[in-house]
Amino acid sequence: MNIKFTGRKIDVTQGLKDYSEKRLQRIEKFFPESAYATVTFSVQKDNHIAEITIYHESMIFRAEISNDDMYAAIDKAIDVLERQIRKQKTRLEKKLKTGAFVADAVEIEEEAEFKIVKSKKYENKPMSAEEAILQMNLLGHAFYIFNNAETNDKCVVYKRKDGNYGLIELE
Repeated sequence: MNIKFTGRKIDVTQGLKDYSEKRLQRIEKFFPESAYATVTFSVQKDNHIAEITIYHESMIFRAEISNDDMYAAIDKAIDVLERQIRKQKTRLEKKLKTGAFVADAVEIEEEAEFKIVKSKKYENKPMSAEEAILQMNLLGHAFYIFNNAETNDKCVVYKRKDGNYGLIELE
C-alpha cells in the first residue's frame, strides 16, 4: 500500500511516519498493492488530529480522530478503519463478486442488510442556502435538501462537526 503523509500546522516527523506505517500494516492485509492511503496530521489548539483515508478502486474508507496525543489519535483512527472494513467486507464481496478484498484475510460474521424504518416525501421549493439552513435548524435535522433559487440546481446543506455549515451542489 502506498502511503502519502501531509502535515497541517505540524511538521511530520520520521517517528510519526514510522508509527503510522507500522499501525497501517494491520489493515494492509485487506487490500492489494494497488490501494493507497493518505495520512494527514494537524493541530488545532491542544487537539492533535489524525485523518486517514484509504482508496482502492471505487471504495473509500476514512477516519478522523482528535485527541490530546497524536499517537493515540493514530491508534483510534486505525481501529475505526478496521471496524469499517470488517463491517463492509461481506457486503462488498457479495456485490462485487470478484474479490473486493484480498482473499482469506480474516473471517468475520455475516451482517444483516440495511433496514429502512421510515420513508418521507416533501415538496422541494426553490430557496437560498440561508433559507435552507434556517429550515434545517427549525426541523432539527443534520442536513436539508433543496433547490437553489439562483441556479435551480439540487443542493444539500449540512451541519459540520465544527459548528459551521456545508453546501453540496448536485449536478
